[in-house]
Amino acid sequence: MSVVYLAALVVSLTGLGLLDYRHRLAVCNGAVVKTLVIVGASVAFFLIWDVFGIASGVFFRGGGPWMTGILLAPELPLEEVFFLAVLSYSTLLSYLWAAKFLAKRRSS
Repeated sequence: MSVVYLAALVVSLTGLGLLDYRHRLAVCNGAVVKTLVIVGASVAFFLIWDVFGIASGVFFRGGGPWMTGILLAPELPLEEVFFLAVLSYSTLLSYLWAAKFLAKRRSS
């Protein structure tokens, strides 16, 4: 069992949290509950999407020496949840940063 990929995802989430802190975008802007709801809903949506993809035979778990091998469901590895969290949080931060940048640009 290897935790390299899972560790990389956790490091990525930590980096996103540091960017959030530095630029005061989501959690560090006082919107803790909103951020958790948005990221949580996004992860839930994509997990449901994954389940339908797995059930229809479109999605399957790729093998690799870097994964833990822990499955939450058939063909659904633990790392998928963390990957979806990285995807959702980075998208949210990108949107908020762009909105902040454009607002600052319009005001000057």
